[in-house]
Amino acid sequence: MKYQIIIPAHNEGEFLSANLQSVVDQTLTPTKVIVVNDHSTDKTEDIINQFTAKHPFITKLNTTSSTEHMPGSKVINAFNKGLEQIEPDYDFLVKLDADTILPPDYFKTISEIFQKNPRTGIAGGFIYEQDQNGNWILNHPMDKDHVRGAFKAYSKACFKAIGGLRNAMGWDTVDELLAQYHSFEIHTEESLAVKHLRPLGKAYNKKARLLQGKAMYTMRYGLTISLIASLKMAIKHRKPKVFWDNMQGYFNAKKEKSNFLVNAEEGKFIRQLRWKKIRAKLF
Repeated sequence: MKYQIIIPAHNEGEFLSANLQSVVDQTLTPTKVIVVNDHSTDKTEDIINQFTAKHPFITKLNTTSSTEHMPGSKVINAFNKGLEQIEPDYDFLVKLDADTILPPDYFKTISEIFQKNPRTGIAGGFIYEQDQNGNWILNHPMDKDHVRGAFKAYSKACFKAIGGLRNAMGWDTVDELLAQYHSFEIHTEESLAVKHLRPLGKAYNKKARLLQGKAMYTMRYGLTISLIASLKMAIKHRKPKVFWDNMQGYFNAKKEKSNFLVNAEEGKFIRQLRWKKIRAKLF
């Protein structure tokens, strides 16, 4: 199968070389890799240039966006810039973070997953992070059927059906919800251990939590599901403030009448799907 990769990169000089080397070392080589250098001020561009000089399938795209870290919007902004350079002839498309290291057979396995089940719309492995003793430990705080935004692979049919990625916090949740709305399946592969070099949630501050609450509103969760989801997040983070910040973001978005990320019919499906999962966990 043919696949292409888009790697948004903002000041990723510390990690990018290892990331690109893991892409180069894949047993199934991508037809094209677009590294979007998003206003980097470190050695990111130099590293990209080193790889483009050696590997014709790797290309560089320089772009400029806000220097502020905005969860969701900044990275998808860069991704969408790269999307403009994608060739139409592909079987699956990958959004890959620059601070990850993939095992050599990663995309060969992903390709086999898509081939075995044409209804698979989104596929990916699991994140591992290094502890203080140097051991790589599974860090997957979400449900096991969720593919982390750091390494999402989309079948061409699924990506087109969901209309691409939403430029907002919650993009890596709404994509899976819409995929299921269009009758695609989500596949997580436990045998694929991806090393994540930057700890998850490092930039998860109050602004991010407010945006998370806004995302729940714009995904049409409704109040009750948003309350349950925010409580769950607060318990996982062991911070009651997470709950209050999320809900403040939700009510702020409601007061401001923020634009929804999905239409009414999609929202109804999303709420039904969420309630189904909640009941399954309870009973």
